[in-house]
Amino acid sequence: MNFTKTTEQSSKYEHLEKMSVQELLFNINNEDKTVALAVEKALPEIEKVVSKLVEKMKLGGRLFYIGAGTSGRLGILDASECPPTFGVSANLVNGIIAGGDTAIRKAVENAEDNKTQAWADLQNENITENDFVIGIAASGTTPYVISGLEKCNENNIPTACITCNVGSPLSTVAQFPIEVVVGPEFVTGSSRMKAGTAQKLVLNMISTTAMIQLGKVKGNKMVDMQLSNEKLVDRGVKMIMGEINVSYGKAAELLEEFGSVRKAVDHYNEL
Repeated sequence: MNFTKTTEQSSKYEHLEKMSVQELLFNINNEDKTVALAVEKALPEIEKVVSKLVEKMKLGGRLFYIGAGTSGRLGILDASECPPTFGVSANLVNGIIAGGDTAIRKAVENAEDNKTQAWADLQNENITENDFVIGIAASGTTPYVISGLEKCNENNIPTACITCNVGSPLSTVAQFPIEVVVGPEFVTGSSRMKAGTAQKLVLNMISTTAMIQLGKVKGNKMVDMQLSNEKLVDRGVKMIMGEINVSYGKAAELLEEFGSVRKAVDHYNEL
């Protein structure tokens, strides 16, 4: 490789096994403090990704995350939280991991080295030019992810990436690269730590900003959230109370009748 893998450089800390619990926690926390600042430096690139994504979604396109290991799991996590949070369909934001669903919980040997499976996985989802694919890989060298983006490019499907090294092969392939350079990990090479945290922050930004742009938030409220448990029903009732100044009981009746905060408020306001 002709670039520096800062994610795999030696930790700034030595003899971790000799540190007390307090010292370990303090030093890990000190490293974590640097992550948000690294993300801040990538905001212009993140903005480009969100703008393109929203453009595609307004045309009926979907978002696909592809990754291996921790990166793949983080993509699945973000995708799985969009339907309950924003009330969107389960196939609008999708997470695909090298090795399939088994790899969510257990490592699948050599899955990330497969150079044909990512495109096959995307084809199984009937990927089209209207969709948008984001490859996630801390190192920026994962063959599964790189090859997937290469095939997308060949088929006029827009691509982005989230990586934690500058000038990686993945960044070279992606049309919209996001590089969040967090430096060496506390435990050398353990990219589930700062790199994983950085990726999660960027994923939060991408999906949340896109959903707000698509009108899935009103004011600062998740008015389209799925009412999947008592806590969320109670939150929904209180949102309605705040919007239209009715009693708790009346708000609960409206929510039960119309099934969402938005629909309940809109109906009441039309009366």
